[in-house]
Amino acid sequence: QVQLVESGGGLVQAGDSLRLSCAASGRTSGMLTLAWFRQAPGKEREFAAAIRWSGGIAYADSVKGRFTISGDNAKNTVYLQMNSLKPEDTAVYYCASRRGNFMSRMLGDYDYWGQGTQVTVSS
Repeated sequence: QVQLVESGGGLVQAGDSLRLSCAASGRTSGMLTLAWFRQAPGKEREFAAAIRWSGGIAYADSVKGRFTISGDNAKNTVYLQMNSLKPEDTAVYYCASRRGNFMSRMLGDYDYWGQGTQVTVSS
């Protein structure tokens, strides 16, 4: 089992920045890929960014150039630096992990999920 705990969400204005953190614990040795997904009110959960411990990063087009995913393998923590936030970035942000090396954008490919952290961007 892997436990994922997100933090860092909040209420900000358009154009502001936030940094989310996701701390993993438990059986993390098989955790090869971590990702951030987000779910806006009334919408399906969608992929935002992923990082592979062996190297590699992927972004959704909607966040590319504004968000940066990074990780500290020694701390089993992944971060999402979000700059130039827009009202449409308002969502609950979830951290997820999978045992595979492929940086999937599909929810079903991830084995463990955190409980989410709310990000609200006002105009």
